[in-house]
This record gives sequence, C-alpha cells and structure tokens, in this order.
Amino acid sequence: MASEILKHVSTPTLDRPFGVHLWPLFDMGFEKVMGYPASEFTFAQNVTPLSTLKETTMMLITYYVLIFGGREVMKKLPAFKLNTLFMIHNLVLTLVSGILLVLFIEQLLPTLVRHGVFYTICDQRGGWTQPLIILYYLNYLNKYVEFIDTIFLVLKKKPLTFLHTYHHGATALLCYTQLIGVTAVQWVPITINLLVHVVMYWYYFQSARGVRIWWKKYITMLQILQFVIDVGFIYFASYTYFTSAYFPWLPNMGKCAGEEFAAMAGIGIISSYLVLFISFYIATYNKAAKSGRPRRNTGQKSLVEMRNFEIPPTTPANGSVNGSANGSATGRSNGPVTRSRKA
Repeated sequence: MASEILKHVSTPTLDRPFGVHLWPLFDMGFEKVMGYPASEFTFAQNVTPLSTLKETTMMLITYYVLIFGGREVMKKLPAFKLNTLFMIHNLVLTLVSGILLVLFIEQLLPTLVRHGVFYTICDQRGGWTQPLIILYYLNYLNKYVEFIDTIFLVLKKKPLTFLHTYHHGATALLCYTQLIGVTAVQWVPITINLLVHVVMYWYYFQSARGVRIWWKKYITMLQILQFVIDVGFIYFASYTYFTSAYFPWLPNMGKCAGEEFAAMAGIGIISSYLVLFISFYIATYNKAAKSGRPRRNTGQKSLVEMRNFEIPPTTPANGSVNGSANGSATGRSNGPVTRSRKA
C-alpha cells in the first residue's frame, strides 16, 4: 500500500494541490470495498440505495422515533457512559470529513482557477462531474451515520435540543434534495460543512479524552459564518436561475444548473439554520455576558463583596473603642468580628 501511495507523490501542482494524486488512491480503495471502481459509479434516482423520497422519509421517521422513544425508555434506566465508543465515533467522523474535504478540494480547485466561480457553481460541467457526484452521495450517506450523535445523547441521558434534532434531520433531507435536484452549487455548503465538522468532531473527540478546549465558542461562530456564506451562494444561484427563466429583463448571469424544488429547499433549510444558530449563540454566550457572571478564577465576585463590607472597629488596650474614652461603640467590642469571604 505504501508503494502505491509513493507512486502518486509529486511536487504540489494545481491538479495535485496536496502533492499526492488522491483520486486514484480513493478509486482503488472504493473498488476493494464495492467491487467496482469509483469511476464507474452512477447516481440513479429510484435505483441507487436511499435515492427515493420514501426511503429518505422512512430514515427520518426511524431517527425521530428512536431518539424520542429512546428518551422515554431511558427515564427508567441509568445513564450509560460509553466514553470509548463516543471517542471512536467522533474520531471516525473527523477522519471521514477530512478525507472527503481533501477529495473535494482536489476536484474543485483546478476548475475554480481555470474557469471561475460562476462556471463551477452554475454549470454542470463545473459542479456536477462524475467524481463530484460520488462525493456528494458519500457525504449524503454520512449524514445518516451522524444520526448516531443523537443516539449517544439519548443513552447518556443528555437533553435533546430542538436545534440538534432539527439540524440532523433537515441536513439529511437537504442533501437528498440537492442530489436528485442536480444542483451544481451544492459543493459550496458541503465543503464548508466538512471543514466545520473536522473542527467540531475533533473538539468532541478531545473533550471525551478529558482535554480542556477553550475555543468551543468559536465553533459556533464558525458555523454561523458557514451559513452566511452558504446563503450568499445559494441566494445568488437561485436568483440568477429564476430571473433568467421567468424575469429575463432583470439583471442576471444566466442559467444555473439545478431543479427549482431543490433551490427552494436549499433556501428554506439553510436560512433556517442561520436564524437558529444565531439565536443559539445569543442565548448561550451573550446572555451569560449580560448576566455579569464573572469568569472562573478571577476573584471578581469576592472583591465586589469585600468592597461592601464595613471595617470592624478596633479595640485598644485601654478598653475604649475607636479612641472613645467612655468605651461607646457602634458595634460590639467583645463580640465576634465579621470577616470578609476569601477571594
């Protein structure tokens, strides 16, 4: 295997941006698993596994029945730890996302440089080539593997948030609609999402190992940036498609590959992600900041409390208080002295 890899190593070029021609290696691995090379793969609706609306719907129904039914069952059972399995799951998803990402980059970079962005997102010869189709399909299948994230939450008796459960189901549906809708622009949200998933699943893997990660907040920020970019590309592709088809008198760049239902699904789902993730960020991070809750180990709270405490009166040796000859005082001279809390 090492010798086969070395055959494909060379100086990085536009066609081999990583210095290794990755596609022949992927093709060889694909053939060992499937029995035929990746170059012979074709996506055919109603023929390829999970290529029908019925199959996709059944998978989504099964997902929601399992997680919400499982949550009810787990109310009567103790939580499972499953830390080792959780680490393996997140490491596998990190590696799968990384491998798909570099394969996408190898396929897309030459086209982007030689033909430009519009050609790559709106022309089927740019964003709907045979190698990209198989990568789209594998990414789609991977969305069902990611359902296991929620199974772990159920078994560990962690809360199921609307954002989490909606996002997983809607993403599988989104990938399905773009596959059968032949949208060339789909590589934009897919590649950015793969980058986010490399970072996110690596974070979960390290956290399961007990490593303290300080940049969790920035994962959410990266996700929001992802959806902002996605919305820009999808809205542009949809705009130029609909205007060229129905309102040619409006400014447009011409036809853009894809079916209308796929464009509407992309607009609706990606827009909802942007709204939900911004809302999540505000609720999670801005709320904590506005509450005035101090950061850990700063001692800020203790210092504020100390500022408000009165200094106890001092009792001299002659029994007077605060220098008063008659021994009168505002506090008890022989009682306990109030002490400030340790900072």
